[in-house]
Amino acid sequence: MISFHRLFFFFALLYPSFQDILDLDEEDTCYENNKPVFCLPKFENVVEGKKITASSTCGLKNKSRICLKKRNEYLKCDVCDSTDRTKQHPTDFLTDSDTPNKTCWISEALMTPPPHNVSIRIHFGKSFELTYISIVFCQDAPDSVALYKSMDYGQHWTPFQYYSSSCMDFYGVRPNQTITRDNEQEALCSPLKGGVSATYDTPTIAFSTLEHRPNSFNLDNSPVLQDWVTATDIKIIFDRLLQNNALASSYMTMHYAVSDLSIGGRCKCNGHADRCITDEFGRLKCVCKHNTEGRDCERCKPLYQDKPWARATKQNANECVRCNCNGHSNVCRFNKELYEWSGHTSGGICQDCKHNTAGRFCHYCKEKYYRDVTVKISHEQACKACDCHHYGSKGKVCNSANGQCPCKVGVIGRKCNLCATGYQQTRSKIVPCQRKISGRKSDRNRKHRRKKNCWKCLKRSKKANATKFCKRDYGKNCISQSFWPSYFVKDF
Repeated sequence: MISFHRLFFFFALLYPSFQDILDLDEEDTCYENNKPVFCLPKFENVVEGKKITASSTCGLKNKSRICLKKRNEYLKCDVCDSTDRTKQHPTDFLTDSDTPNKTCWISEALMTPPPHNVSIRIHFGKSFELTYISIVFCQDAPDSVALYKSMDYGQHWTPFQYYSSSCMDFYGVRPNQTITRDNEQEALCSPLKGGVSATYDTPTIAFSTLEHRPNSFNLDNSPVLQDWVTATDIKIIFDRLLQNNALASSYMTMHYAVSDLSIGGRCKCNGHADRCITDEFGRLKCVCKHNTEGRDCERCKPLYQDKPWARATKQNANECVRCNCNGHSNVCRFNKELYEWSGHTSGGICQDCKHNTAGRFCHYCKEKYYRDVTVKISHEQACKACDCHHYGSKGKVCNSANGQCPCKVGVIGRKCNLCATGYQQTRSKIVPCQRKISGRKSDRNRKHRRKKNCWKCLKRSKKANATKFCKRDYGKNCISQSFWPSYFVKDF
């Protein structure tokens, strides 16, 4: 059986782009001398420990007799029984390459004409960037095999690679097409050459995800290829047996049998993490750095939106930049127009400013508050309430620089809560301070006339209505002592 380590070494030598990825030591972190740098999780066999399901497995429903045949070898027959550990052939055997004994997953017998569709699905539980897929068979390789990938946990499937002795007839794809920069996400079809790979002594499919792709040496700067190698799930569909097996005298030889399945790749973290862990909900996620977040480190943290998110490269770690909110907000949003207007230096707009601040940077006081210049704008008490008096001021909005409220006539004080010199307090909410009345004779005569006129008003009518009422500035039962209250210079 070909181990994962042998395949690992083979792909490292065969494909320079793969070797370039391996040059990063798994112990490297995402910072060097406190500066952010491009980093990657370790390279691994992605299928180890992952959920693998098959549409058909021998011995699950009933015991059955199976016969496997390799080229130039005799038939080897046995009983397949899922209840007997020595006779079962489950999907677990696809990933036990380190066991001393050779094991195989085997499908049920195929007793119908082609296509003989049997599928294996590997669920990663998270996005991975794949480098190769290797399938080692227990007998002659099938005639036609299709590889599919999904980027949304199996909701949609994209062709990844085809293998067939008749590509055009079976899959509608011309064999060995040339990949250009315009079709780098197109699946190719290759003949299996009788079901045996010339590289190995065992029938094997070895698919490199980047082979023959023009930008394979520039993966960090190719969003097209980054999507191409990304998958959350892989599906392998065996469509047709090798014709020699399909025409065998007994259906007992008509099985798909795989001894080892390995998929080389890395947990996808977009260059912003060096490892992945399982969270409290049992989901795999990146341990994000560079002020990024998300299961794939695919976005900036809420307060680090001053520049657009970007994948890290070896030339630039593209660390997310903190917005300048003066300590009054934990959230900002990116604005593309502002970013372009600033010459690609800053595009963040602070959201939900706290401590009574407002503005793009939470840099000034909101309405009804004024700036306390004795402390920095980053101080929690940088903005104080205007606290304008509800009777003495014309409104509740004060001067944002010094806190002075707009006072009514005769009213003074920052809060408009004092009567000015020469004014006295009244009980009126409309005119809380009015000019003082002097004690001269003319003033006393004026008071007498007011009292006389008021009496006449009452004598003519005992109540006021639309046509009978006192003159302006006169009222019913006028008493001078209560009409002109004593003046006190104090807060209202």
